[in-house]
Amino acid sequence: MGAEVPRVSVVVPTRSRPAALRRCRAALEAQSIAVEVVVVEDVEGRGPAWARNEGVRRSRSEVVCFTDDDCEPEAGWAEALAGPILAGEVEATSGPVSIGDGATAADRAWEAIVYYLQVRAAAPGTASPGFAVTANLAARRSLLERLPFDESFPAAAGEDRDWGERAARASAAPRFVPEALVVHRSGASVRDFLRQQYRYGQGAARYRKADPSRRSGSPSFYLGLIRAGFRAGVIPGLLVCTAQAATAAGVIRESAKNRAVHGFSRTR
Repeated sequence: MGAEVPRVSVVVPTRSRPAALRRCRAALEAQSIAVEVVVVEDVEGRGPAWARNEGVRRSRSEVVCFTDDDCEPEAGWAEALAGPILAGEVEATSGPVSIGDGATAADRAWEAIVYYLQVRAAAPGTASPGFAVTANLAARRSLLERLPFDESFPAAAGEDRDWGERAARASAAPRFVPEALVVHRSGASVRDFLRQQYRYGQGAARYRKADPSRRSGSPSFYLGLIRAGFRAGVIPGLLVCTAQAATAAGVIRESAKNRAVHGFSRTR
């Protein structure tokens, strides 16, 4: 007989980052429970949504966790994240993503944004109901088969937000598990950060296009986001403010591109 399949699989999308992937795999090998690790190399650039769906297809466990190749889950991460699902309490969970040693101001701004979106995921007026960052997410296999990631999102921008909103609508919004910690080692520059936020804006436009009933957050939501940035420091706070402009530019650019494509189609 073959070895028993662990009850938890971990899917890691990756593309051309072997050193980061080695660190991630070492962290997964040090987990407090046995896990099946499924690495999906996105050779053709199909996008992280495709890579996660492919990882689910290749995995064999009843609970599937997700992290990124530049992340290092702490030793008890998989056990803490999968525990409520294995106990039958919920269908999905998420956890915090902390920045590692040597983090830049851009890293701290990113961390502030992500954490704020997570803790506000169920609050009235949120822009991202059910939001869970896919660097730290788990779900029951049956849920992922009913609600796969939308592969029409071509980049790491908006596809996690889309999945979380659909999960929330299906009464399966991820439960936040503070003990399930993942450390993200980015070392992002300000330029990297603002480019990322621009892509997030493009993803936000696709997110709203996928379902016209989706709306932007309330003014109080965005004010709270800016406050969260300044709690991380003056420079991270200023970067969070600047990020809103970069995101808005991405939304405007993607929306204009969509209008141009639709206008061309109508004239044919």
